[in-house]
Amino acid sequence: MPTVAATLITPPDQHVVTAREAIEPLYEKLELQTESLVLSAALEAGWSSDEATEALATLRLQDALSTLGRTA
Repeated sequence: MPTVAATLITPPDQHVVTAREAIEPLYEKLELQTESLVLSAALEAGWSSDEATEALATLRLQDALSTLGRTA
């Protein structure tokens, strides 16, 4: 019969990294993948790379302002 090793759970006050430090690399990877997909779709639709890049930057700005509770 297989044995199961006990899993130690580190208490919150003893974590080596913060939650932000733990998820930030994944967040950045997903952000890059999403940006690549959006830009590729825009280019396939006939947009120039400058138009697509500017549109994406505008969307990011609007999203950031919305998150902060401000408007553009």
